[in-house]
Amino acid sequence: MMALVAALAGALLVAGVIGVVAGLRLAPVRPPAPRRGGERGRPWSKRLAALPAGRRQLLIVGGVAGVVLALATGWVIAVVLVPAAVVGVPMLLSAPEEAQRTTRLEALEEWTRSLSGVLSVSVGLEQALIATVRSAPEPIRAEVTALAARLRARWSTEDAIRAFADDIDDTTGDLVAGYLILGARRRGTGLAAVLESLAESVAADVRIRREIQNDRDKPRGTARLVTLITVGVLAFLAMTGDYVRPYASPFGQLLLTALLGLYVATLVWMRKMAMGKPLPRFIGAAAKASAR
Repeated sequence: MMALVAALAGALLVAGVIGVVAGLRLAPVRPPAPRRGGERGRPWSKRLAALPAGRRQLLIVGGVAGVVLALATGWVIAVVLVPAAVVGVPMLLSAPEEAQRTTRLEALEEWTRSLSGVLSVSVGLEQALIATVRSAPEPIRAEVTALAARLRARWSTEDAIRAFADDIDDTTGDLVAGYLILGARRRGTGLAAVLESLAESVAADVRIRREIQNDRDKPRGTARLVTLITVGVLAFLAMTGDYVRPYASPFGQLLLTALLGLYVATLVWMRKMAMGKPLPRFIGAAAKASAR
């Protein structure tokens, strides 16, 4: 036991020296990264209120269950582990964001074709954008409705389209918005034909993303299977009592938390391996900040 304490003290000493050296090094001042939604610096109560209603309810239920389990069994770490498991496991098993992006792009393609059809009957761009609200596909109906509301509120057409691109938040959406901005500036008669060709490009992009998504479904399925097996085995071993009894001490609970944290980090890493990076956008506040 004394050898373990000595080794731990030595490791902490070395880490402290490295931290002091790293803190004394002069580093160039980096511009602050653009914050989305202003999440950093907000109190935890506001962050909790900003969570989706379903996830917030799960967190509250998990917290109550963790407190009850800690009082009943004496395992204090249940106050943290149970809410984390209740919220984290559904997130690990949920569909990736890429699938939702692809669905939104399919809706964007359909909306672009609809807008091209409305423009072909010699209607102004602003009137055409407002007229597509009724036929807008469900995945992007809120964004199209917001675009029409901005135009009705006397926003400039270019500013309203740029805000629409930020709402879509995808490089392909920026491409559509870019053509609309050019159409708003030049007021030519060929915008309908250009949008029809652009819809074909968006459809090709959607097909490619679907193929990539199908290729990545295999490692995603493996990550989900490993997650389910892990949760089931840990739940069974916890109910038996014999396996987790050596971790009942305060030090054992801290060690168990560290081991579970490393295992969860491995599951998250497996999930991220099957996720691709979104292409950088060229319209919007984030693109403007990165170009400076």
